[in-house]
Amino acid sequence: MREIDVNSDLGEGFGPYVIADDAALMPLVTSANIASGGHAGDPQTMEKTLTLAGENGVKVGAHIGYPDRAGFGRRKLHMSAKELELMVIAQLGALAALAAHRGLRLTHANFHGALGNLSFADTDVAKVLIGAIKAFDANLKFIGLPDTEASREAERQGLTVIWSFLADRGYTAPGRLAPRGVEGAVIHDPEAVRRRVADVLSSGRLASVTGEEMTIPVDSILVHSDTAGALDLAHAIRAGISDAGCQIAPYAD
Repeated sequence: MREIDVNSDLGEGFGPYVIADDAALMPLVTSANIASGGHAGDPQTMEKTLTLAGENGVKVGAHIGYPDRAGFGRRKLHMSAKELELMVIAQLGALAALAAHRGLRLTHANFHGALGNLSFADTDVAKVLIGAIKAFDANLKFIGLPDTEASREAERQGLTVIWSFLADRGYTAPGRLAPRGVEGAVIHDPEAVRRRVADVLSSGRLASVTGEEMTIPVDSILVHSDTAGALDLAHAIRAGISDAGCQIAPYAD
């Protein structure tokens, strides 16, 4: 039976600020992308999220973003290649140290918000970011969207890529998300998300927001923890996986 991972961006609060109900979401996912001190996350929040992951047998990875808490990492910052490299290393190092403290190890990494969008399209930036991940730990997997510069660079540098599908987001083309505000860019109806997951897993095809069909590989499906109704969407994604005759399981080591 085909196995599908369910991943989610978690630990995206800091100090007294809580973004999502991580405790309720964690049992519904099989891998967690944990904010590692850039767009969100502090030592206490990271440790709490890692502990939840350990208690639920969830794989843990670094969710790396621009150091921009005020903008939640959704604003592009102008940084040199060296600054980007060291930013990635620092965030991986912080989360890896706290994971080891809880008896866990990092198994993957991915990028958040504006940094992720830039890595999709900019070859030079993708090379720096992926190179930093590989330099830190060449065994880390990369959770990414297909047909992007980041995923192509990860393959070129020999990292295992876990293909992620964003079930509640509209696409304009493979590896390209429709801008928020465009009709169909964000899907809020859990039943529509369930059908979409089942259809994509069964057919390997996805309709863009303008109706064109594209081929899309899927190893893992993302739950946006900061979306209203995230718990309902998580249940809908799991139901859609089952509808397609697939089994929910963490990606293989």
